[in-house]
Amino acid sequence: MARYLVTGAAGFIGSSLARELLRRGEQVRGVDNFATGKRENLTDILDKIDFREADILDLDAMQQACSGVHYVLHQAAIPSVPKSVLDPIGSNRANIDGTVNLLVAARDAKVRRVVYAASSSAYGDTPTLPKHEGMTPDPISPYAVAKLASERYMISFYRCYGLETVSLRYFNIFGPRQDPSSPYSGVLAKFITQMLRGQRPTIFGDGGQSRDFTYIDNAVEANLLACSAPTQQVAGKVFNVATGRRVTLNEIFKLLQPLTSYSGSPVYEAERSGDIKHSLADISSAEKDLGYKPQVNFEEGLRRTVDWYRGA
Repeated sequence: MARYLVTGAAGFIGSSLARELLRRGEQVRGVDNFATGKRENLTDILDKIDFREADILDLDAMQQACSGVHYVLHQAAIPSVPKSVLDPIGSNRANIDGTVNLLVAARDAKVRRVVYAASSSAYGDTPTLPKHEGMTPDPISPYAVAKLASERYMISFYRCYGLETVSLRYFNIFGPRQDPSSPYSGVLAKFITQMLRGQRPTIFGDGGQSRDFTYIDNAVEANLLACSAPTQQVAGKVFNVATGRRVTLNEIFKLLQPLTSYSGSPVYEAERSGDIKHSLADISSAEKDLGYKPQVNFEEGLRRTVDWYRGA
């Protein structure tokens, strides 16, 4: 039995990781300051994990959290392009300074490996598709710049200190417990909850923009594979986590209509600053080195997500 530290444990992805680790019989320690995470995401497992309300900007708290830990799954962040455009300083502090604190604490505690929630936003809006890890990054938003900088810190701590790190570039993760009420939350959570209530969803732009939407279970599996993969294959490296397929917002709206029994039309508004037009991942490196293969396709993930929000 290994002990895992999940940062951002009360968030959408962090709480999903904690549940799966418990299901596998592992020990889980979680930290969250509830800036974006929600306590209710942990309600049913809070008595089963070692949870600590703490900020990753608190180095002492991170040193205590990393003590005795084998693996760190670093999910904590302010995960928003629009918010980073409005508040680049806050985004930088949480997404870079907090990551460096955690890496220092993990290094000093002799943690075996840190797996980092990186972002496909690092690729920017280059027209080349699919995006592969060998491409030159071209981040647009302050959020994307911060996530890329943290990737480089991961690699640096492996090269300088021997701390094993793996960065997973997430491509538009969606699923149960994603917060639809936040102005910065994922588009699918918003679409689903609005359409279930009979409200018109808002599409920014013409709806032709596309994303490689990835169901949460696939991201969870990638994190756990990244913990166990051979050092020589993964340490100090970056991997795309996605499905290798893209879907437009207009297509998603049409798929959701029968699932939500919504018969209306969407509202179209101006494109948002910092958003990219198209995103599609090449996942061959993750398949080869992590043994990753997405188990849940987009349509099935969409159905599961709608079912969860309908019952929430």
